[in-house]
Amino acid sequence: MIIDKVLQQNRVLLVLWGLLFIAAIVALFTARWSLAFVAFSTLTLAIAPVFLASRLHLTLPLPFLVATTLFTFATVFMGEAFDFYERYWWWDIALHGGSAVGFGLMGFLFVFMLFEGDRFAAPPGAIAFMTLCVAMTVGATWEVFEFTMDQVFGLNMQKSGLMDTMGDLIVDAVGALFAALSGYVYLRGNDSGFMARLIRQFITLNKELYRKSMDRLNK
Repeated sequence: MIIDKVLQQNRVLLVLWGLLFIAAIVALFTARWSLAFVAFSTLTLAIAPVFLASRLHLTLPLPFLVATTLFTFATVFMGEAFDFYERYWWWDIALHGGSAVGFGLMGFLFVFMLFEGDRFAAPPGAIAFMTLCVAMTVGATWEVFEFTMDQVFGLNMQKSGLMDTMGDLIVDAVGALFAALSGYVYLRGNDSGFMARLIRQFITLNKELYRKSMDRLNK
């Protein structure tokens, strides 16, 4: 099975998924229904990228899987179940910044995939700009989702309203800009650094989608 293969390669995921499952079961036995729902929802969202990647015939690097699991754990479980958003003022900022970098990186890989990994198919600045646009679009879509949930279900996801929304968008822009610049540096031929290693690892694992990039590496 897909999950068995992933867990055999990384014990961190096994520990995190196991903790979420245990928390959900304990919450059910103690009739803490909201905590059980949050725990099961977090576990589902954490495992979802594995199945989605399988459906799209993608191979995800283990650092990506660990990062998405930790992000989901921090956002849904710690943020909502243990109210970290209210306890720590910087929690929401840190998560928004991290998610912007992550979505920016995925945006770069998607745009680069459209050119089959050809560094010279478009100016690096143009690809970096499209990366920035993808990450900002995701961030703006999330803010629309928060507004909709607050209006329809009476939640308080936007906290202080306009100030919270604009603060989130500014943090999203900073994170997205960092990811776009990382992609730009990579396209300019600098393969050093953490972000460049992540990009190179993903391309190597999915080389059939980046044929031109792999062809240049093999020459």
